[in-house]
Amino acid sequence: MKITWLGHAAFRIETAKAKILIDPFLTYNPSFAAAGLNIKDAAEGVTHILLTHGHADHVGDTVQIAKDTGAVVLANADLASWLGTKGVEKLEMGNTGGTVSLGGFSATFTNALHSSAQITEDGVSHALGNPNGLMLHFEDEASLFHMGDTDIFSDMALINELHQPDIGILPIGDRFTMGGAVAALACQRFFNFKTAIPCHYGSFPFIDQTAEKFVVGMEGSKTSVAAPKVGESVSA
Repeated sequence: MKITWLGHAAFRIETAKAKILIDPFLTYNPSFAAAGLNIKDAAEGVTHILLTHGHADHVGDTVQIAKDTGAVVLANADLASWLGTKGVEKLEMGNTGGTVSLGGFSATFTNALHSSAQITEDGVSHALGNPNGLMLHFEDEASLFHMGDTDIFSDMALINELHQPDIGILPIGDRFTMGGAVAALACQRFFNFKTAIPCHYGSFPFIDQTAEKFVVGMEGSKTSVAAPKVGESVSA
């Protein structure tokens, strides 16, 4: 499995059977642009787009990439229905607790403590379902848990009990999600990740700019911390 951080909460996951984008916020993502990346390369050969929730900095370029590549888009039922009105044709929908088989892997919607909405050009706020984490199980690869945007919560222990994820992707930027120290606590108290990858930092000036608090908080842990630069990849 090859995991490439595209900045903010966006990732490209490549396996033998799928090329996946998670939360492909690219066009207006400052760290994506600063790294000299381009959407064409990030979306090359994409088979699936997975969305944790409906905020613009996570839905991002989903509609255009889906149209250009024919990728299947997975989102919660409300967000998927809304994307359908935007011209996305290949949609898979679910909701918290549900599992969807996507051919070569499955995705389970887990809980997350956050919000999910967008304000359209007319100034109206549209609720777009509940925020979620996404638990991915692959046929011949390590299991991966992208937490989405969330704070710590004690039922993370149940997620670990149910799914035993090998790789964790955690938001650490503070203000809109848990910060690095709290994310490290969540990782060590509730999970047994082999590898933890921080995200949702360094993209906007009002969230933390580095992963230092998370890295320090993970000192002494059995979990390996991988904090790639934007555009760099981790093999798992």
